[in-house]
Amino acid sequence: LEQGYRHIDTANAYLNEKAVGRGMRASGVPREDIFLSTKLWPTEYDDAGAAIDATLERLGTDYVDMLILHQPICDYIGAWKAMEHAYNDGKVCSLGLSNFPQEKIQEVIDAAEIKPQLVTVECHPYFPQTELKALLAEHNIALQAWYPLGGRGNDSIMTEVLVQELAEKHGKSPAQVLLRWHIQQGHIVIPGSKTPSHIAQNIDLFDFALTDEDMAQIDSLDKGKPFFEHNDE
Repeated sequence: LEQGYRHIDTANAYLNEKAVGRGMRASGVPREDIFLSTKLWPTEYDDAGAAIDATLERLGTDYVDMLILHQPICDYIGAWKAMEHAYNDGKVCSLGLSNFPQEKIQEVIDAAEIKPQLVTVECHPYFPQTELKALLAEHNIALQAWYPLGGRGNDSIMTEVLVQELAEKHGKSPAQVLLRWHIQQGHIVIPGSKTPSHIAQNIDLFDFALTDEDMAQIDSLDKGKPFFEHNDE
């Protein structure tokens, strides 16, 4: 928040909602200036209404800006209905899905009175979610990218020669080039870091732009394969 971020992404499963609430209050940033997202874990889907109230209590807030179903298992349709009630009661401002495959996103859309406004998935130049984005565009659903920098060590996209060349060209870091690609793709992006210098660097993205040629070159890195495979059964 001190570096200028105004979107906080947390979840019941991260076991840090109380700390997030304390941090928000200690920051001095007005609550209405913060976009707060959290998620329900599948073990709470059967009593999602109570889980939502417990989340608000842990966060120390009357509402969350975005509430997301964390995984596409258990009774996610029943949980979605509870989220709609919370939306109508003013406890939640918008609703989303995390890690849902296309057929289950469509299932929720078909069953919902309040349609999903966001889907959060693994997304980066190696796995740009091209097919999924076509479905989301059809329903005006935003894509939020987790693991936006992709990979670690020698498998990291940041080690790609192209990405390093573009970083040198623009006087930025490889991470900044990749995050700028996300922004210009229209993605909501949630990089995570515990390193203050990286936190500052990851938001320093608005004094340069990638050219159409730069974007096309990064697009060519598509491998059509995520780093993380999900088993939703």
